[in-house]
Amino acid sequence: MNEIVMRAARPTGWTVLCDFDGTISIEDVTDSLLRRFGRPGWQALEEAWERGEIGSRACMTGQVALLDMSADELSAHLDTIAIDPHFPAFVDGARALGITVQVVSDGLDLAIRRVLARHGLSRLPVAANRLVQDGERRWRMESPYASASCARASGNCKCEKLSKERAVHGQVLYVGDGSSDFCVSGKADAVLAKDRLLVHCGQAGIAHLPYEHFGDALRRLAELATGVEARVE
Repeated sequence: MNEIVMRAARPTGWTVLCDFDGTISIEDVTDSLLRRFGRPGWQALEEAWERGEIGSRACMTGQVALLDMSADELSAHLDTIAIDPHFPAFVDGARALGITVQVVSDGLDLAIRRVLARHGLSRLPVAANRLVQDGERRWRMESPYASASCARASGNCKCEKLSKERAVHGQVLYVGDGSSDFCVSGKADAVLAKDRLLVHCGQAGIAHLPYEHFGDALRRLAELATGVEARVE
């Protein structure tokens, strides 16, 4: 087993905010639910969001209302969702450095918590949209982390969350992969990026570090936290 060896570890004033869909999870969980359980109309909402006609909060609120599934069907589907196999070790490595990891997602909290719990990560803090059952096969979305000033009109304003965590910890490392991470990546103290976020950071001139999986991310975090290059054994 690979082990990250970190020299001169010390409290650093860093915290980690991490996207979920496509970052921790291998696939976008909400998209997978819509493909399997969505009634007609969810694709039109997706296209309206892609054209910039509606924000992600309005898009997802409408899409969640179109889900047709029981609680048991939801649970069974979520139990098929895989995560990056290196992520639990990343959380443990961050904890060893005295650094907290929080999930900050524009996805659905019930789904995220179910997936994390399957991998022994039920205590990980999660800030996401709230999925509420509204009938035997009906659901609705609530957005307790929305902000009227959110530039992306998201259900979860990641930039506002970043500002609050910076006030507490001093420095924020953001880890992400997609379009919901574009805005916040320009405000973080450090960014680990892959996929669409990697392209965006390059095009927008946002300083970032590439990563392929959370084994890479742990090495990068160790270097940021300690100021000493980490070696892998």
